[in-house]
Amino acid sequence: MKAFFEGIQYLFVNILFAPLDFLRALELKSWFVANTVNWIFMIICAAAMVYWILQLKIFEDAGTENQDTTAHSFLK
Repeated sequence: MKAFFEGIQYLFVNILFAPLDFLRALELKSWFVANTVNWIFMIICAAAMVYWILQLKIFEDAGTENQDTTAHSFLK
């Protein structure tokens, strides 16, 4: 049973976390390069928010937005 848990340890520490160890070492050289994953996620989230707001505006302009407070039975 001990070998099973050591195998799990080896998988996570030496294989799956290797890219994170690389980014941690890279941060000492260049902060911006080390945080490219964060920048990518921020760009994706910003694009999703812009898309969502544009879709809300489309439905608002078309008049199909239901803003009645009784749209759900639990709000009655």
